[in-house]
Amino acid sequence: MSLNLTRWIERKLPEQRLFLKTDDATRFVRLGSYSQAFMLAGGAIILSWSILATAILLMDSISAGSTREQAEREQQLYEDRLNSLSASLRQRAEEARLAQERFNVALREVSEMQSRLLASEDRRRELSSGIEVIQSTLRRTIKERDATEDRLAELQAELEAETGNGKTNVGLQREMEGTIDFLAGQLSETAEERDAIDDSRLIAEQEIAELKRVAKLNQARQDRVLSQLEDAVSISLEPLDKMFAVTGMSTDRILDTVREGYSGQGGPLVPVTMSTKGVLEETENSRVGALFERLDELNMYRIAAENIPYTTPVRAAYRLSSKFGMRRDPKNGSTKMHSGWDMAAPAGTAVYAPADGVVIQAGWAGAYGRLIKIQHEFGYETRFAHLLRIRVKPGQRVSRGDRIGDIGTSGRSTGNHLHYEVRLGGKAVNPMSYIKAATDVF
Repeated sequence: MSLNLTRWIERKLPEQRLFLKTDDATRFVRLGSYSQAFMLAGGAIILSWSILATAILLMDSISAGSTREQAEREQQLYEDRLNSLSASLRQRAEEARLAQERFNVALREVSEMQSRLLASEDRRRELSSGIEVIQSTLRRTIKERDATEDRLAELQAELEAETGNGKTNVGLQREMEGTIDFLAGQLSETAEERDAIDDSRLIAEQEIAELKRVAKLNQARQDRVLSQLEDAVSISLEPLDKMFAVTGMSTDRILDTVREGYSGQGGPLVPVTMSTKGVLEETENSRVGALFERLDELNMYRIAAENIPYTTPVRAAYRLSSKFGMRRDPKNGSTKMHSGWDMAAPAGTAVYAPADGVVIQAGWAGAYGRLIKIQHEFGYETRFAHLLRIRVKPGQRVSRGDRIGDIGTSGRSTGNHLHYEVRLGGKAVNPMSYIKAATDVF
């Protein structure tokens, strides 16, 4: 078998001679069949290895490009979601403010209606008292008229008994007739006044009934407004509760801290007013008081959220080049702890404050390069390293969304990116936990 292979190789690859000619001599190199076979085999192996390596590199490049495009699309979708949620939150806040204004208007209308109702009730009582006085006067006048008529009949009877003619003594009779006409006129006027008072009473009762109906409608409207406000507050508080719970924040500690920092009170002394039911106006409606407490709680949550780094410091498109946790060091290849996020973006990309706070450091800091440190409430601190430009000064107070610097590659860095850290009580924590927790809020 080997003899046949040898013959086949010699037939396909006959011996070759390579002549090398110089000025004074001519030399040649003999290339045997096996040498040529080895050279061809080596060339084929090298060519195959080159093709395979090129294919692997092309596949890696295509895969990396697809992964980068997928990450950019996911980042864009994430930013769109953040913008949509922020607009939705602003819309709910505006709806709550409008509902609060409608509620205040309804309260004023109810107060005015109650005042008018009380005034109508006082007027009705006055009219009822007047009617009773007039009726008693009318009854007394009727009794006096009847007594006068009886007395007149007696006088006429006495006159007829003495004179035998009831039409004598004309002066006395005319006097009695005048008295009777006067009494009849008084009775007529009294009856007219009584009818007028009855009409006024009926009108007053109708007005009272209408006021009660309007008051009932206003009460129903007030209940609807309160229900809408309660629903709006509950909807707004639920994502905030979840956000604080995900990051391990105690809501009691949050509320106590905000109350302590925002506890100013004052104003002139005003006498305490009582409602028509004999209780303090401020405590008359416990439902309204509870709603105001929930609104105050929502406002304190909002203040706390603005002082905790829940938002991303880079709003433009970026690539997450290194996550929080153990990683292979890009400089020396050793495994070390990475205490933040590396957010790669073009040089000069804006960096924003993720929460309200005070700048405690702004300058060069060794391997960090150009570094900004911001101290926030509740023991939080954020760091922004490798900056190209710093736009704040130590001691400066910043608000969430203020531009504080630009992305660069200063310090120990391999390219343009932002190294972003979040520290709680001096210990580094994962920034992604806070940004994910606030996805449904901001």
